Amino acid sequence: MQWYPEFQTLRRVIKVATGFVKAKLGGLAAEPVVPLAASSRLLTITGFGDNPGRLGMLAHVPPLVAGRPLVVLLHGCGQDAARFAQESGWIDLADRLGFPLILPGQVEANNRGRCFQWFQPSDTARDLGEAGSIAAMTRFAIRQFGSDPKKVFIVGLSAGGAMAAALLAAYPDLFTAGASVAGLPVGTARSALQAMRRMASAEPEGGQEAWAAQVRAAAPAGFTGPWPRLSIWHGQADKTVAPANGDRLAAQWRALHGLTAPAVAEQSMNGVRHRMWPDGTENLVEQWSLPDLAHAYPVGTPVVTSGRFVAHARTDATTGIARFFGVTKTAGR
Repeated sequence: MQWYPEFQTLRRVIKVATGFVKAKLGGLAAEPVVPLAASSRLLTITGFGDNPGRLGMLAHVPPLVAGRPLVVLLHGCGQDAARFAQESGWIDLADRLGFPLILPGQVEANNRGRCFQWFQPSDTARDLGEAGSIAAMTRFAIRQFGSDPKKVFIVGLSAGGAMAAALLAAYPDLFTAGASVAGLPVGTARSALQAMRRMASAEPEGGQEAWAAQVRAAAPAGFTGPWPRLSIWHGQADKTVAPANGDRLAAQWRALHGLTAPAVAEQSMNGVRHRMWPDGTENLVEQWSLPDLAHAYPVGTPVVTSGRFVAHARTDATTGIARFFGVTKTAGR
């Protein structure tokens, strides 16, 4: 989750952190919603509602079928939202299955590396900052595109992966399930400096219940469930976000769901480890560990163009995540 390419030393971290411009007020001026096209296209939408985090919104809208799922995709640091959606395979999947894909975009005015600020309480708390903007986009899309409110999902890579987990915590009544790729646990950092420390070395294990308490504290007052399900992906060769963060995130959501026993099912193929914790009908938490993957989103087919933080891997994350969500039961892409 590099904030920008030359971002290597703590001194530079502090320099960048102090240069952040916080977006506390208002959003972009509302404009009429762009009419839906007859064929697939990428729309820029500015009239989606409150935008306290001053984020951009793109929507990839294929010909729709009412009641289809909605997927929100959060890019990583320095990535272009549309290009990431294309290279990760989510645009292809959305086109084939006819569901809308929402692409929030970070801006340099918020963060010079265009990282979602998953570590700032003012950007992850319910209805505040970037979290508030992403939730507003999601609610708008459900209404505009006729999506099934019980099939709303969020996926993110790196800073986007950590932000996806934070959104699941703050909006468990909005998102059905999510996926975090190379992300971090909810509440593990509350400042830029803490974020860099936790990226380099995951927080000590501690008690699982303490981890779960971080999620409960972010949820609406009085919320008792059901909690969103979570799919976790992490490369074991990741030198940017320590792979142990994936273990901590899995422990956090297992405790949240009351899954205290070891994994009910575990599969290993070509070195890829897949652990699952079901409740009898579906997996509530799953964890994928990819042995040779560095800091990147894993795709099962070679990437034609060399995109930032997208890499060929033994297992395709988009296929696996879509299966976990129940969006598709097919294995191919």
